[in-house]
Amino acid sequence: MSASPDPTLARQVRMAQLIDRLAPDEGYTLCTLPGLRFMRANRSVPRTPVLYEPSIVVVCSGRKRGYVGGRVYHYNAQQFLVLSVPLPFEGETDASEAEPMLAMSIPIDLQVAAEIAMELDMAGVRIAEAPLGIMSSPLDERFGNTLLRLLEALLSPVEARLLGPGILREILYCVMTGSQGGALRAALAHRSQFGKISKALLRIHRDYTKPIDVATLAQEAGMSLAAFHASFKAVTLTSPIQYLKTTRLHKARLLMAQSGLNAATASSRVGYESSSQFSREFKRYFGRTPLEEARQMRGLLTQAPGACESPFVSAQ
Repeated sequence: MSASPDPTLARQVRMAQLIDRLAPDEGYTLCTLPGLRFMRANRSVPRTPVLYEPSIVVVCSGRKRGYVGGRVYHYNAQQFLVLSVPLPFEGETDASEAEPMLAMSIPIDLQVAAEIAMELDMAGVRIAEAPLGIMSSPLDERFGNTLLRLLEALLSPVEARLLGPGILREILYCVMTGSQGGALRAALAHRSQFGKISKALLRIHRDYTKPIDVATLAQEAGMSLAAFHASFKAVTLTSPIQYLKTTRLHKARLLMAQSGLNAATASSRVGYESSSQFSREFKRYFGRTPLEEARQMRGLLTQAPGACESPFVSAQ
């Protein structure tokens, strides 16, 4: 008597097949749903600085690791990573032609998340665990099946347009009622320490071209300078000054790769007064000169319908 097929394995294989069709080229491929992107690598990628916006990253084939604050986060096939705040870290990918890394990044719509959080609060559904800025978990059956329905819908432009938004809302509900929901709900509650830091991060991403001092951020958060520093590092695992610098460097990288700006113009656009200082800090952070990094990035970015403006600097 033959053994019954493993439904989890069958789902994993089907999800990988669908992403293989939706993202045939290496790099990042956008789709018809705004902000949703696929990631594909046919070879291993060493540790590289990245900055994700608040998002849900699901790996369907291959393996990825994130390094931040001395910690390592593994997210392999049938696992997902939730970033409740925009967070800079280093990413590493294991992949090959035979087993490419296939993943999808689902943006977190903060307005929809706030609506779900309000309904959960009214229903008395409590946060189960202390919030973290980044966390990885295995897919459970419901969440995995919902993701599979989304991928199936994306094969048809009509289904993607009519069914996609509802499925994305269901995905957000699955996350917010699961083990990683606490961080998202805390980020939306501006009265909590986590929520206050989340609001400060949004301010940094909105105004990174302007002079920003930590004392003002602390004052806007209603916290003492010492408390703000401590809370900021607890959420992002870095200091406010380093976070601001990282955000500017990532944005400059995107401007050079996507808009063709040279290093001097990009550095000025993101708030640097000295282009030589920018070039030094850029090479120290990315390990390549601005020109070399821009060329590398252009080879990774695959443009497709669905691009949209985001309130966050995001470089993957």
